[in-house]
Amino acid sequence: MTSIAKPPVKHPSLQQNALGLTKRDYEGAMSTLCAGCGHDSVTAALIQSFWELDVPPHRAAKMSGIGCSSKTTAYFMKQSHGFNAVHGRMPSVASGANAANRSLMYIGISGDGDSLNIGLGQFCHAIRRNVKLLYVIENNGVYGLTKGQFSASADVGSKNKKGEPNVQPPIDPVLLALTLGATFVARSFSGDKAQLVPIIKAGLRHNGFALIDVISPCVSFNDHEGSTKSYLHTRTHEVELAPVDFIPLRREIQAETSGPGGVTSVTMHDGSVVRFRKPHANYSPTDRLAAYSHVKESNDRGEIATGLLYLDDQGGDEMHALNKTVETPLVDLPYSQLCPGNGKLQDLMTAYR
Repeated sequence: MTSIAKPPVKHPSLQQNALGLTKRDYEGAMSTLCAGCGHDSVTAALIQSFWELDVPPHRAAKMSGIGCSSKTTAYFMKQSHGFNAVHGRMPSVASGANAANRSLMYIGISGDGDSLNIGLGQFCHAIRRNVKLLYVIENNGVYGLTKGQFSASADVGSKNKKGEPNVQPPIDPVLLALTLGATFVARSFSGDKAQLVPIIKAGLRHNGFALIDVISPCVSFNDHEGSTKSYLHTRTHEVELAPVDFIPLRREIQAETSGPGGVTSVTMHDGSVVRFRKPHANYSPTDRLAAYSHVKESNDRGEIATGLLYLDDQGGDEMHALNKTVETPLVDLPYSQLCPGNGKLQDLMTAYR
């Protein structure tokens, strides 16, 4: 069993958003994950974000792969579309769904094993295609469904409950995404909802591939002394590079300031604003090389750099722009346009001869 149905009862005084919906309307089934699992905290942040952005649940599509992380999609927005793909193949399924119906808001939920082991190639090519997709990695450093074997994100020297410490260097999804040209790269902690919610909201509005790597401790197999993905280790070593606020387009935008101790504001493609508060004096949220250097230096010091680490305010050319597709979603085109007949096919073949 992956989920338990929640009772439909809700209190009449619950706060509503602009659509007249409460947070209960954005919930899904009851979680069957281990008590204290960081993934449930990510679910709560997702519910909060979609509710605050007034997203109609039926206009969203949740994509997932295999693993504890992929159960998350059952726990929020039960009225949205969804697809649970095979292990490591969620990025391709999400790309295909986006190609067919660009009008939906896509969110992919994955884990470190799903994205960085068996699905590494899929993950890289989704970034390369710049699919308009919020991609959340719930990163705990182990395979929780199969009793806690190390994943590709496990740090050197990290200890498992049983067996030898990890000796293989980790794959850092943030550094990898920056190298591959991702236009929105962030890292957060499942236990820091105040930081995570604005980042999720900004990622949902980004015009391209938006990665959020969320350190999400596994309380059953990787939350002990010696683990570098435990609650204690993350809280002790987390260094917030640049706290962020997200301001939806229709709400008041505060005056911009810049410089150390001030606020650096970045206007996104749709007019929404992401504000970086009190960034480091030498840090620019739109400087890819600087972001890479800061994350790498933090890793070398044993720290975990969190926050919205890099943002291309325009998002680059997303998948549909790169492929010059029509504005109308393919799913809405009449059959006569999708399949114009043999004559048109022959004309096309002749043009390429």
